[in-house]
Amino acid sequence: MHRDPSLDALGAFLKARRAQLSPGAAGLPDNGESRRVPGLRREEVARLASISTDYYTRLEQGRIPASVAVLDALVQVLRLDDDQRDYLLTLAGKTAVPTVGRSDRQVVQPRLQHLLDDLTLTAGFVIGRNTDLLAWNAMAAALVMDFGRIPEQERNYVRLVFTDPAIRVLYRDWEDMARMALSHLRMDSRRNPHDPLLTALVEELSALDPQFRLWWTSHDVAARAGGTRLLRHPVVGDLTLERSTFTCAEDPEQQLVVWTAEPGSRTYEALRVLTSKTGTATEGLHGVA
Repeated sequence: MHRDPSLDALGAFLKARRAQLSPGAAGLPDNGESRRVPGLRREEVARLASISTDYYTRLEQGRIPASVAVLDALVQVLRLDDDQRDYLLTLAGKTAVPTVGRSDRQVVQPRLQHLLDDLTLTAGFVIGRNTDLLAWNAMAAALVMDFGRIPEQERNYVRLVFTDPAIRVLYRDWEDMARMALSHLRMDSRRNPHDPLLTALVEELSALDPQFRLWWTSHDVAARAGGTRLLRHPVVGDLTLERSTFTCAEDPEQQLVVWTAEPGSRTYEALRVLTSKTGTATEGLHGVA
């Protein structure tokens, strides 16, 4: 019997969320009873969602689909946030997010490339499918590394985060940043959870890094949004940058990520110094994916 990989992924996500929710957080009384496994039991989730335990069990096993009504009930029971709900509904085929059938490497959209070329004191990256790094500008190279020296098939943001020692030193909050990067990768995977390139990436990093293996199995998800990047740059010292993300209309699987500094701030002045030291204002791109 053919199994639907999206339903398998949905079941794994439900199981992970159930394991991370305490009875108290779910509104159940604490009777002091010891539990063999952390989190809620299947029968507790089923009761709170007003469905049978057998039905919920088959959902976790990836054996049956679920209606929007049942999924929304589980969203409430498992205390899922908006990103987690979006991920759940997409895996269940209840949203309009397009499914990607191709696994070939993307090419940066020309409009994004032109925008990158015009940025000087702003670091810019174009992130594609599976967090592949498709393009970057000179300031991004000056702040992080010259990505053009990395073989194209290895230019992947999550791979660099977990395999490049310089990245671990660069990010002052490396663990928080790494876990967030994984939640973005997991969120992106909802379009095609069994993409062979994604599978290969996860297998590679799971074998190399126990932290990656542990955090990936937690099934945390989040959409890319605004935030802060805390860097310790070897030339200009500690930097605090604001991150913004913009989705490309021509290819929603390409996102422009920019790091900006508040004018007049210490970080802004440090970027001006870095520009003068490296000539990033006139060099343009260090490479094109």
